[in-house]
Amino acid sequence: MPDDRSQEQESESTRERDIAAHIFTTSSVMVGLCLTIISVVRSLPKTGQLKTIVDDLIAVGALVFLLSCFLSYAVLRARHMKQMRRVESLADGVFLLGLTLLAVACGLFVWTIL
Repeated sequence: MPDDRSQEQESESTRERDIAAHIFTTSSVMVGLCLTIISVVRSLPKTGQLKTIVDDLIAVGALVFLLSCFLSYAVLRARHMKQMRRVESLADGVFLLGLTLLAVACGLFVWTIL
């Protein structure tokens, strides 16, 4: 029975690290995407105050994705399961916040075009 418990813990640890690795790679790609979007939005003709808000939201989104990237890296480096779970949960939430900010910014951007 103790062998089953250790295998279960090892399996859970592997799953947590796999999720963290996916968040790590996706967050780093999203930081680059946000920076690219900012440069594209800046190159468009001025459309007023809302464009500045969109730029700001995307910039904050880039910082949020960067934080998510750092947190998921901390999960990959964590040695204790309890610490790993807590930091991974935080990385998940921060990543979802970044996605929400990006979605709101895209919605505002489309609204200004139409």
